[in-house]
Amino acid sequence: MIRHDFSGLWVYLSASPLLGLTLTLIAYLGAWQLHRRTGGHPLVNPVLIAVLVLVGVLWATDTPYETYFDGAQFVHFLLGPATVALAIPLYGQIQRLRAMAIPLGITLLCGAATAIVVAWGAGAVLGASEASLISLAPKSVTTPIAMAVAEALGGLPSLTAALVIMTGIFGAMVAQGLFRLLGTRDPAVQGFAMGLAAHGIGTARAFQISAETGAFAALAMATNGLLTALLTPWLLPWLSRWFA
Repeated sequence: MIRHDFSGLWVYLSASPLLGLTLTLIAYLGAWQLHRRTGGHPLVNPVLIAVLVLVGVLWATDTPYETYFDGAQFVHFLLGPATVALAIPLYGQIQRLRAMAIPLGITLLCGAATAIVVAWGAGAVLGASEASLISLAPKSVTTPIAMAVAEALGGLPSLTAALVIMTGIFGAMVAQGLFRLLGTRDPAVQGFAMGLAAHGIGTARAFQISAETGAFAALAMATNGLLTALLTPWLLPWLSRWFA
């Protein structure tokens, strides 16, 4: 009887476009509380936990993703304004940004090219198809840019989106451990590395460390998205020949 009542209630709730929004907020707030209770441990990543909870709920209730996204699109819409708002903390670091412009530019070029080459090379060695290789190439930039690049070049946008999310979560989880291992303490260096390698999820984690770290992560995320969109179509023909 209880199971039947719950099923009827779920069918009723799933008809509301606010279902996806409510589920997303509850999942993330719960994950964030767990993250705080563990002292902000990087392995207890709130994005990863929220994703796993949402996937589990949708699978258990047999809810189509389209139904969920009808409500969750409100959160998706806010990504645009949130990204633009990242310019505010970046402006606060404008003096240091000018002083570091040349090394940051070199790092950006090397990092963007390396991410594309390593992703393609690893996939080629493991025998991935050409469409999968194209989908792998832009994995280190924010999802909308990565999906657009993959689709334009003949990749699989849905696969790219999954790879981007996994890359960001992994980067956010291991970044601080790597910084300790390498002895990297400069907030600007840490932030730029996190934004360059782990895009928006890494940037969110960087802001948890400090405002300066987050500002440089935001810079790397934005500029890497632009550079990767320009580099990928130029690099892929060369990579196809090298790994043929």
